[in-house]
Amino acid sequence: MKIVIQSSALADLAEGYDFYERNETGLGSYFLDSLYSDIDSLQLYAGIHLIQFDKYHRLLAKRFPHGIYYRVEEQTVLVRAVLDLRRDPKWIKRRLQ
Repeated sequence: MKIVIQSSALADLAEGYDFYERNETGLGSYFLDSLYSDIDSLQLYAGIHLIQFDKYHRLLAKRFPHGIYYRVEEQTVLVRAVLDLRRDPKWIKRRLQ
């Protein structure tokens, strides 16, 4: 299965990197390594996660409080967003629309 990380998700990853790197040097790189590993797991497990907001599957990141929101279209996984789950659910819903 092919994985496509959309520009909105890439921006989310960059924002997360900046946040964690400001808190501790090297933590931003660990954040990216962890999240990309979670995204890579979608090659095997795409489509098994619960659907949120009537449209997107949500994979919970293993090491950070983030959700990876994606859709499966034919043989392609489209990663739409990587969002901090400590945010208001209403904000997350608006962000995905």
